[in-house]
Amino acid sequence: MAQRTKSKDRELLRLRRHRRVRRKVQGTAERPRLVVHRSLKNMQAEIADDAAGKVLLGVSTLDPALKDLRAADGTTKTALSKAAGKLLAERAKEKGIARVVFDRGGFLYHGRVAAFAEGAREGGLDF
Repeated sequence: MAQRTKSKDRELLRLRRHRRVRRKVQGTAERPRLVVHRSLKNMQAEIADDAAGKVLLGVSTLDPALKDLRAADGTTKTALSKAAGKLLAERAKEKGIARVVFDRGGFLYHGRVAAFAEGAREGGLDF
């Protein structure tokens, strides 16, 4: 049997946490689910209506609107995540979405995930 690596084990544990959270967190048309995913270099998030099975909008730290911030020297991944959260909140308001349910995707509510949520709250999303 092939031996698993520590990174594989960590990912399996994260997916297990995510499934456990997903049993309780459901997105509806009135209050869609804001789900985040953090990789080593970037962060992405989507607002999803689980009842309809549709993704309403999404944003990433690789978004063209954040190009200037990405190019600036000294910009941290945490600051970029916070800016992406604000951008997501602006786009959500344009679509008429004000309230969401936050799904951290099995990641700890710490660091870039917390910064993204804080930016989304500053942008006007309620969760």
